[in-house]
Amino acid sequence: MIDIKLLRQDPEMVRQLCQTRQADVDVDRLIDIDADMRKTKTHMQQLQQQRKTLQGPTVREQAIALRDEIAELDKELRELQAEHHDLWSRLPNLLAPDTPPGQDDGDNVELKRWGQLPLFSFTPRPHDEVGARLDILDLERGAKVSGAGFYYWKGAGARLNWGLFSLAMDFLIERGFTPMFTPVAAKDHTLFGTGYLPFSADQIYRLENGDVSLIGTSEQTLVGYHGAEILDPKSLPLLYTAFTPCFRTEAGSYGRAARGAFRVHQFHKVEQIVFCHPDESETWHHTCLQYEEEFMQLLELPYRVVRVCVGDLGAPAYKKYDVEAYFAGFGEYRETHSNTNLLDYQTRRLGIRCKEERNTYHPHTISATMITDRAALALLENNQQEDGSVQIPQALRPYLGGKEFIR
Repeated sequence: MIDIKLLRQDPEMVRQLCQTRQADVDVDRLIDIDADMRKTKTHMQQLQQQRKTLQGPTVREQAIALRDEIAELDKELRELQAEHHDLWSRLPNLLAPDTPPGQDDGDNVELKRWGQLPLFSFTPRPHDEVGARLDILDLERGAKVSGAGFYYWKGAGARLNWGLFSLAMDFLIERGFTPMFTPVAAKDHTLFGTGYLPFSADQIYRLENGDVSLIGTSEQTLVGYHGAEILDPKSLPLLYTAFTPCFRTEAGSYGRAARGAFRVHQFHKVEQIVFCHPDESETWHHTCLQYEEEFMQLLELPYRVVRVCVGDLGAPAYKKYDVEAYFAGFGEYRETHSNTNLLDYQTRRLGIRCKEERNTYHPHTISATMITDRAALALLENNQQEDGSVQIPQALRPYLGGKEFIR
């Protein structure tokens, strides 16, 4: 949520924000409800105070009338509050002033590139073919057991991935992140608080008979960890990381871009989560991007950094960078990381605050990918050899028994 004071002080700014971000929220209705709600609450409090002053049998009928009127106002207030909350919670976050215009990911702006693209004396294959030939990635049996969009990593492929995630955890722990094992399910309140409900409801796997769903990222459980808490300002920044499986329906995914294991229903991820003072969120946003880049360089994967445009920016995001690895078999750069500054959007929804002597504020959050299985897919495509083997980056060889190649 954004601060409701912004709506009251500058309603035109909020109208323009919703228009720019194509948010389907009736801002004028929200303004009217906000005014009616405060007016009704004030009137009800006045009547309650008046009722307290009535004493003796002669005013019994007047007291009953006031009681009934207060009850009716209370009912009206609760209805107004429910509609107010629904509209307010669907307002998008503020937008960084320098966010590029655009409709979708094709309009994202490239900022930099790193690494030399691989050269081949043969036509490079996509990762699913490379993995199948080496018997380390099995999509066919994944579909047989669980359905399309699920897969197995096997043998050296499983070791490659486990090494990838272990290296990522070691990397972040050395930089001050606290490692966590989190639940892989979250309540609706947590998904709402982190901004995934109502905006990404079609991407969530709901569990039956309850308000619990499988997580799509450990961001949901790591940010939700401090829900409704008052944090010591001296404890900031709080740096958390976790390795988890992640589950997304990937509704609407099809075609060449969804081939293989790139867009799937279950994947695995190591995440960076930061709670920080509002004055430091821009710095931490760039620091998390720096860590993403350093890790990609450690894996020797060529990549580019893009600034995400308005149309490709989720409602909770204020500012976002994507890192895209080059996939030789696909022949293009493809997203492997996201990195988002959410300001106080999540902490306001979750009721997370910091208290100083004369000041209470909501800390800011940064959510940034450290690594996912997609990096392993890029390694299969970029490091494939003419004989069908795949070269292992130097940094990962200790996790595969010192091997230089997967054969």
